[in-house]
Amino acid sequence: MTTIPDRHDVPKAHTWDLTPLFKDDAAWETLFKETETKIPGYKIYQGRLGESAETLRQAIDYDLSVNRALERLYTYAHLRNDEDKTNATYDGLFQKAVNLYTRIAQASSFFTPEVQTIDERVMEGFLADGALSEYRFFLEKILRYAPHTRNKEVEELLAMSAEAMGAPSRIFGQLDNADLRFGTIQDDQGLDHELSHGNFIAFLMHPNRTVRKNAFTTYYSAYESHKHTIGASLSASIKKDLFLSRAKRFDSTLSRSLFADNVDESVYTRLIDNVRSGFSPLFDYLRLRKKNLGVEKLHIYDTYVPLAADVDFHMDYDEAVEVTLSALAPLGKDYVATLRKGLLGGWVDRYENRGKRSGAYSSGCYDSSPYILLNHDESSINSLFTLAHEAGHSMHSHYSRTTQPYIYGDYTIFVAEVASTLNEALLGQHLLAKYKGNKKMETYIINREIDNIRGTLFRQTMFAEFEMRVHALAVENKAITLEVLTDLYGSLLEDYFGDTLEMDDVLKLECLRIPHFYSSFYVYKYATGISAALDIAGRILKGEEGAVSQYMKFLTLGGRQFPVDELRTAGVDMTRPEPVTNTIAHFGKLVLRLEELLS
Repeated sequence: MTTIPDRHDVPKAHTWDLTPLFKDDAAWETLFKETETKIPGYKIYQGRLGESAETLRQAIDYDLSVNRALERLYTYAHLRNDEDKTNATYDGLFQKAVNLYTRIAQASSFFTPEVQTIDERVMEGFLADGALSEYRFFLEKILRYAPHTRNKEVEELLAMSAEAMGAPSRIFGQLDNADLRFGTIQDDQGLDHELSHGNFIAFLMHPNRTVRKNAFTTYYSAYESHKHTIGASLSASIKKDLFLSRAKRFDSTLSRSLFADNVDESVYTRLIDNVRSGFSPLFDYLRLRKKNLGVEKLHIYDTYVPLAADVDFHMDYDEAVEVTLSALAPLGKDYVATLRKGLLGGWVDRYENRGKRSGAYSSGCYDSSPYILLNHDESSINSLFTLAHEAGHSMHSHYSRTTQPYIYGDYTIFVAEVASTLNEALLGQHLLAKYKGNKKMETYIINREIDNIRGTLFRQTMFAEFEMRVHALAVENKAITLEVLTDLYGSLLEDYFGDTLEMDDVLKLECLRIPHFYSSFYVYKYATGISAALDIAGRILKGEEGAVSQYMKFLTLGGRQFPVDELRTAGVDMTRPEPVTNTIAHFGKLVLRLEELLS
């Protein structure tokens, strides 16, 4: 039986190198203690921010220096914690980092309301002062929040509550990554395999339908056994978001979530409307899938298996790196050289181990490498695309942090998915060229691109609509029970799959296993991100003049502008419907091409 290795059995060469961040845990503890001693220093500036532009600048610099150290501490702690969720030492470090964040937020909670009480004319004078010229956009964003900022006492209480408010997400994360066991299943050779988050999708892609079905039912039986606990956790998270929205005088959790990025609600609702109007090619694809699989009824566990039969895909990590770098060559030599050094030189934690956080991500801080967590599966083409995806995030972080000062070094989530998804688009086209004339591989790759758009545009928009509707129920003071969650999700499954899919009842539990629901109104950014990315990638691949330079400029902007404005720098306007409708049209063309190949 194949088993998941323990962390201490993973070769060091396959793990990320965190020593540039901290030499060891003792160095972390040293900075932790130093940062703790700076918390009382905020009192020096309290009540004095309106004295002069110079005093305000000193206060901002002090706050930035404390938070810069905090980010280093948090980054190391959360990366170590994600290596093995059962490791009590690093769980403790992570909890200490979160607690320190709460205490710093409490000590600095006076800052925003005090800035907002500075007389408008005085502030205009401050902003005209050279001492604050670099901080203009930073301060303008604070001033925008004036209608949503409470007095000092309330802001302090809200800051004190941050650690407790994170409990639903933390509880779900521990249950989902550390405690849940999914049992074992047999492959078509009779060999037993331990089922996990890391290999679940690989089993859903298995050509043997019995294996796929067993993986699906075995996996979801774990959620069936814990559905009441997870339902309560998700309900608590939704109510937490509602509380914070009301405390900050927002009409809804949606408006609060969009406010930070200065994104109009019409962008969110238009996305849902446009996708709902574009179901036709999605349904065509699912009917094509049903026909070519030769099944009487299509189940969700039939929607991942490649339609190109007998494609034996295998690519270890090192080869996946080389293929990814070749695919990204249109972005320039500097981009490729920097990425090569990182992917092979300590940025990446490559393979699954017991207790490791599931999925994949890119993470880091201004003073660290843009680290990547993977659970690379050599037999899955999805792992190749995941590598390219996370590499896009990391290179976006690299260019932002090496170009912008610390205050603007981080970009918002709204633009985060653009760089990652663009990399996937370039990889797909590279693979089509690499395997040109190989009908089986062309089918495989186009099928993969279709499924990527299906999963990123259609599926994430369904998630976004679920969030919008369930949070609306909370605003109406309706009970958010397990039944409410699963019934609402079930109704959306029926809308987004129509009559093309036979609904397994346990599929309604999918809403309980999506970690992004604990970061409310995050998932729609995947859908807008892929729409923007395909627009940019199309222009780059066509060799359109200025497309690469515009995109590279976009990567350097960090958080210096609002995200919709940054995308305009890259040549995309997300306030218009075209990026989404063009993506749906592109999806339809791919479906037609796939039908030709399969015929």
